[in-house]
Parts: sequence; structure tokens; C-alpha cells
Amino acid sequence: MKHRFLIKLTKKMNDKLPGRISHEIMMVKPRYKYIEKKASTPAAVLILLYPIKDKWHFFLTKRTNNVEHHKGQISLPGGMLEKGESHKEAAIRETFEELGVQSREINIIGPLTPLYIPISNFKIFPFVGWLRSAPKLNIQSKEVSKVFSPSISSLTDPKTKKIKDSILLGQKVKIPFFNLKNEVVWGATSMILSEFKKILKGAV
Repeated sequence: MKHRFLIKLTKKMNDKLPGRISHEIMMVKPRYKYIEKKASTPAAVLILLYPIKDKWHFFLTKRTNNVEHHKGQISLPGGMLEKGESHKEAAIRETFEELGVQSREINIIGPLTPLYIPISNFKIFPFVGWLRSAPKLNIQSKEVSKVFSPSISSLTDPKTKKIKDSILLGQKVKIPFFNLKNEVVWGATSMILSEFKKILKGAV
């Protein structure tokens, strides 16, 4: 059953990706107009799947207030590229640094659609990978205050997606978010997960 899912997921990811349309589902509305800067900072994140019995789960982290960007927010393991690194190498390295998952244990399926974040001028390159079993974690407490692992079935559940009214930069907005493990997952992370959710619908 596990292998059948991975085969289907790999096939779906090798097809044309949903891309920006799936990102827009989770964008704050109204959306601010922006022009992507040529000198954006590249970063990479990893949706790392692992099985518990007959269900697949993935890691999300809550960032500490010590980090430079996106303090206290929910994110996928990842971070900025180091000199000479590929996007994939950065995603794997950052996952090891934040969670302690050994790089040799991570099997990368492939990339998702890159996502530009205007407010921080980051361009995020997401990847999907998997582990054969649940790993023993060694959390980087300077950057990560909490780790939790929703199931992919909770991500694909329509009841998980919600919208809240808020004030952002002095303007009334509607913020779409995923309620996963009683945590609010919004912004770039939710947009990346939105594309992954679309892909999962053809794989589970």
C-alpha cells in the first residue's frame, strides 16, 4: 500500500504541476500588487512524508522568536541556500539541521512550483520527499520551538481549510488558512501545501 501511494504520487508530480492557480487559493485577499525582484533570495523547503501504520504524515515546525524572518510562524523545514548549493541540497541540509533527520534517509520525489514572497523578497523552492519510517528527531531549539506532524488525510479534508477576517497593513483582509493539529497554517506555507493537496487528490 505504501509503495502504491509513492508510485502514484511520483507519477502525479511528473505531470504538469498545478502551479500558481493552487497558490492563489490560499492567498490573502485582496492581494497586493507586486513586481518580483530579480535579486530575490533563494530558499528551499521540504514536505517530508513518513508512514505511521497505514497513514502518511509530514512535518511542520513552529519557528522561535530568535529567527530573522517569520518569527513564531508555522513553516516547513527549510531555509536559505548556502554558497554552491542546489535547491534540493539546501532543503535536505536544512531538514537535517532543524529536525536531525539524516540526509541518507531522505528520498526526494521531486520539486513543486517555486513561490515568490514579496514581503521578505524570498523565492522558495519546495520539494517533496519521504522516509521509510518515523525518524528519531533532534530538534534545533534555537530555530524551532515545536514540531508537529499532520496526516496527509487531514490536509485533504475540506473541513481543514478555513478563512478568517483580519487587519493587515491597515487594511481589512480575508486570510485563508489550514487548521492542522489546532495550529493556524497560512501564508507561503499554506500556498505550498495547497499545491501539494491538489496533487494528492490524484494519488490517494
